[in-house]
Amino acid sequence: MERSVTKRVLITGGASGLGKSLATYFLSQGHHVCIVDVNDERGKQALESFSATGIQGEVFFQRCDVTKADDLQAAVNAVTDRWGGLDVMVNNAGVAGGGPFDWVSNEDWQWIMDINFFGVLRGCQAAVPIMKEQGSGHIVNIASMAGLLNPPGMSSYNVSKAAVVSLSETLVAELEPFGIGVTCVCPSFFKTNLGESMRSPDESTSDNLAKLMDNSDELSAEDIAKMIHDAVQNKGFLLMPHDKARAAWEYKQQDLDGHLKIQLKLARSVKDRAKPKSRP
Repeated sequence: MERSVTKRVLITGGASGLGKSLATYFLSQGHHVCIVDVNDERGKQALESFSATGIQGEVFFQRCDVTKADDLQAAVNAVTDRWGGLDVMVNNAGVAGGGPFDWVSNEDWQWIMDINFFGVLRGCQAAVPIMKEQGSGHIVNIASMAGLLNPPGMSSYNVSKAAVVSLSETLVAELEPFGIGVTCVCPSFFKTNLGESMRSPDESTSDNLAKLMDNSDELSAEDIAKMIHDAVQNKGFLLMPHDKARAAWEYKQQDLDGHLKIQLKLARSVKDRAKPKSRP
């Protein structure tokens, strides 16, 4: 694929994990990138690491808490002030949560929705006006296969990601007349630092996530970053990078009863493994 015209890119959660891999790949293709993250130290470390990879685009870091609309607006303003516009908004920042439904507190529901869904919503709200003014742009929302397949024991995470899918599907149609594209990314498990953010009242939830990520050899964060870049270039909407997860999604569409039988088997496993965390 030929290199595209230089794009101005903003990536939330860009200092580590998939966000950092995305920044690295976009920079390698000559694009300009602003990484925003709530972790200042990781932001500085990311900038240092980019210089060692032979980057070709410009990059800067700005602290941003996606639970604060003002922070996201300030980040978009920083990009437009520096480069004159914003071409790609990647709403990547996210956290993990789970556990048996009736064990998960309202506080944990509010926490995960505030970051995983409302963080994406705030990013879209900050980016869309400038993209409409330009008459061009592309939004990338990082959801999850969990938002399509809804595995048992992950109700809060599933709902937060399903909401991202729904928002993205609404926006892809609504924004197209303004020259704005939307890509919704639904990866399965791959090696990142997502487990660091895990909140769960169930000791087995964190252990299970760690095992799934450790055993995920199908694709790396770098592989997925390239696929996302290509989806932006090709104006693709729904990106499901993992073959096995995509096959499960297709099976669900073809045989819902069969999918629900698998869900029931998984739910029994969740029930058997569940172990309340001891109070400190």
